[in-house]
Amino acid sequence: MTDQNTAQDQPKGRLPAALPFWISLALIPLVWLGAAKGGAWILLTPVLTWYLFSLLDALLGLDLDNPDPQTDAALLVWHRAITLIWTPLQFLSLFALIWYVARATHLSGLETFGVFFGCGVMTGTIGINYAHELMHQKNRFERWMADLLLAMVLYSHFRSEHLLVHHRYVGTPRDPVTARYNEGFYRFFPRVLRQSLISSFRAERDMLDRRGLPWTHRSNPFWRYLGLQAAMLVLSLLLGGTTGLLCFVAQAFVAIWQLELVNYVEHYGLTRRHLGNGRYEHVLPRHSWNACQRATNWLLINLQRHSDHHYKPDRRFPLLQTYAADDAPQLPYGYPVMTVAALVPPLWRRVMNPRVRQWRDRYYPDITDWTPYNRADTPAPR
Repeated sequence: MTDQNTAQDQPKGRLPAALPFWISLALIPLVWLGAAKGGAWILLTPVLTWYLFSLLDALLGLDLDNPDPQTDAALLVWHRAITLIWTPLQFLSLFALIWYVARATHLSGLETFGVFFGCGVMTGTIGINYAHELMHQKNRFERWMADLLLAMVLYSHFRSEHLLVHHRYVGTPRDPVTARYNEGFYRFFPRVLRQSLISSFRAERDMLDRRGLPWTHRSNPFWRYLGLQAAMLVLSLLLGGTTGLLCFVAQAFVAIWQLELVNYVEHYGLTRRHLGNGRYEHVLPRHSWNACQRATNWLLINLQRHSDHHYKPDRRFPLLQTYAADDAPQLPYGYPVMTVAALVPPLWRRVMNPRVRQWRDRYYPDITDWTPYNRADTPAPR
């Protein structure tokens, strides 16, 4: 298996090396600017997040360099810092906005919704993404930061689903998040909302059962999830009344929608070979779509290097590798463009279905009937 660029660059602990990844901080003043001015200003956050970075990707091109994966974690202090400071910054920004907007007289109802739509873009595009990075770490503090971020968008079970279900069963019928071939986003989204909650709860219940404990045991993280989410709802109600509560729920829904759009793109149509008797091949880089667009990888802290993330889930984001087309399927554009395309199913199928078929021909030429894979009818993994 070969990396995209064999000449590896050593990431530095100095701030300039990490500074491009700090660009996400710009979303906080953008949301506040929309809240303060109203009108067309409320469009700044989604427009600049989705379209500016698509333009920057076109201008700055691809990042094909791979850092040394053996780099000492001590050299990544400024890379890690952005994920750690984001949690308190998002908390303060979100609830200060709820307090402010609930008392603002210059915003119409539509403008208020627009402000929190932009806030949901921030808490989804950045907040959930940073939670994803933090939940994969071993120390308890970073995992708690992830739990707080997810509670702010009412999606706490994502941690259990992602770590216990998605990474283990990606590309198989047991993973709700693997989008099936020809499955449009509007069919995928409600399916995932329903199935991921159920599968994550079952995964935690089964872990407790193997320890001889009931699902009601206090060590079940769902109690923590419930408590944190309830606290966020109560705080929004105290700060902004009914308006504040509705604004909080609105931004949470937009954030979840953003997350699941990305999930839809990341694995669309990619399945692992069934080896018989409920056994599947190991997860490889070819089971996730890879993207090398430089600017969007700055914004999303290398989330688009998703093929390597699934191959080596414990790598921190600055060390993720990118792969050539021989080893991983490539998206034609970065996530901002691809998620917008996913919202138009005929366009999505026109762009992506031929690529899925090429992927099948390249890696699995001996499989002649893909119908069971398309329908997720292959046996459940053991």
